[in-house]
Amino acid sequence: MIAQLILTGLLLAALFYAWIEYPRSPAVGLLTVLAAWAGLFFVWFPEQATRIAAWVGIGRGVDLVIYVWIGISLIVLLNLHLKIRAQMELITVLARKIAIAGAREGQGPPFAVAPTLTPGDDSEKPRSVP
Repeated sequence: MIAQLILTGLLLAALFYAWIEYPRSPAVGLLTVLAAWAGLFFVWFPEQATRIAAWVGIGRGVDLVIYVWIGISLIVLLNLHLKIRAQMELITVLARKIAIAGAREGQGPPFAVAPTLTPGDDSEKPRSVP
């Protein structure tokens, strides 16, 4: 009973997140709502998971839930990897364009640290130790 209450709380938090996320990303919000409702159903009616698992040829309902969770996790991981990779490629393209634009203006890289020494400043000369 305690596990059911804890899992219910977590799934209700996921539903709240889906409600907040829906205006920004309807697909993510909708999929989160579906997953949370399915999770709530299986938390409160675990015998249904066993029945569905037997129908698809898996021994226990908990095994079915774990297999589905692994599949969903792999899809999410792949999606995140592809998005990060696309962002890194975009950053590379932008950095190249900024560097080329700075070189055309004769400035060099726009974010390079310029030396602050003035002519005649000999603070960079090695000093002899007495």
